[in-house]
Amino acid sequence: MGLAILTAIAAAVLFVHLLTGGRYGFHRDELATLDDARHLAWGYVAYPPVTPFFGWISVKLFGTSLTGFRFFAALSVSVAVVLTGLMAQALGGKTGAQALAAAAAIPFALAAGTLMQYVSFDYLAWVACSYFFILLCKSRDPRWWLAIGGCIGFGMLTKYSILVCALAITAAVLFTDLRTDLRSRFLWFGVAMSLLILLLNLIWQIQNDFVSLDFLRYIHERDVRIGRTKDFLPDQLKLTLFTLPLAILGLWFYFFGSKPGRRFRAVGFLYVIPFIIFLVAKGRGYYLAPAYSVLYAGGAVLGAKLIINLRPVWRISLQGLAWALVMMTIFLAAAYFVPVAPVDSDWAGRRSGLTMGWPELVQQLAKIRDSLGPAERSRFGILAGNYGEAGAINDYGKEYGLPEAICGTNSFWARGYGEPPPETLIVIGFSREFGERHFESCELVGHITNKHSVPNEETTDHRDIFLCRHLRESWPEFWKKFRRYG
Repeated sequence: MGLAILTAIAAAVLFVHLLTGGRYGFHRDELATLDDARHLAWGYVAYPPVTPFFGWISVKLFGTSLTGFRFFAALSVSVAVVLTGLMAQALGGKTGAQALAAAAAIPFALAAGTLMQYVSFDYLAWVACSYFFILLCKSRDPRWWLAIGGCIGFGMLTKYSILVCALAITAAVLFTDLRTDLRSRFLWFGVAMSLLILLLNLIWQIQNDFVSLDFLRYIHERDVRIGRTKDFLPDQLKLTLFTLPLAILGLWFYFFGSKPGRRFRAVGFLYVIPFIIFLVAKGRGYYLAPAYSVLYAGGAVLGAKLIINLRPVWRISLQGLAWALVMMTIFLAAAYFVPVAPVDSDWAGRRSGLTMGWPELVQQLAKIRDSLGPAERSRFGILAGNYGEAGAINDYGKEYGLPEAICGTNSFWARGYGEPPPETLIVIGFSREFGERHFESCELVGHITNKHSVPNEETTDHRDIFLCRHLRESWPEFWKKFRRYG
């Protein structure tokens, strides 16, 4: 009965994503993933290979349908919702506690599953690892280390931040009675399994001079510099909203609860250690989101135990209050993250990273290309300033016979500038100063707009389109300095 209810809750989350997944167009991050999916490898500058791999499967199954491309991300967070409810079951919670824990996980699942991005798969890997760790603590069967190792390996192929979860598990082993498992061969088999799963990505990193470390260092320094990490603590309130009391109950359950709770004390490390690491290292607030599942599960179980002996009127009232708080959080998350508002509305414009107008942009570039003479079109290229623009050109440009975009950002840089190198280029995403500094001539030929008049980076920060001719230096010299991260 409990599993059926959890499956129904997760199916509702998946249904919402499938129903709304075709709205608002590709996000710029998705366009980068889509392009990487067409160049399968064991690693990429911005992320490990799992997300582009699922992108590749999506394209094979559904083409470039927005809903289809986002399917596996939505499915991943839906499975994580089920696992959160199963955590409560493993902790001793009955059907009501399981359903409450799963429902508390819905708000982040709505946010993370909206786009095809590594956040969804990282969330699943982290939650699955936490679930198997709870089963380990419950049964003390060391064979669960194999499942934990598999999850960590999968997580490392998704987003390297799952190392923080691995460090939390290490601390739990060292500082609780799980120390006895250090003598178990299954623990070390689990470690070996995670390393084996990671091996081919590690080889790719070695072959590419550990470029992802340079990328991560740049991104972290940028986030700190522009203030994205300064609100880590307030961001935790945004992540939990009205489910915060449930999370606090979960912390109490693991560290100060009754005898059943003390049995799972090691699980509490899966929240406390990541919290400390991300706070000290100045991580972004949402990095901690997967760790809340263990708190919701523990909080739902402890809450049910606390009210079980109360008078029926009080018990029903407190149960109703808990569900009301969770439902209000779900409603707010849905209103903010699920793309239901009209695309040209002010509310839709509040969505972070809303990007529109990619097809219109590519169509405009094709018209500029068509205005050139045959000689210039024979050595023609498009220089894009960011991976969203480059991904849009490579996706939508096929319809117009446009060449692959030339872009120095992340993995696009490794794909080069083509042979023979272009002499006449449409340049987007850069300033006039850039064009005049690097080309012998550069003229303004258009502006980036979209039919919905939705402001975004393209229409506000670098809306000018330039036609530039003859690079001032050789392409190899220019390319060495053109690499960038973003």
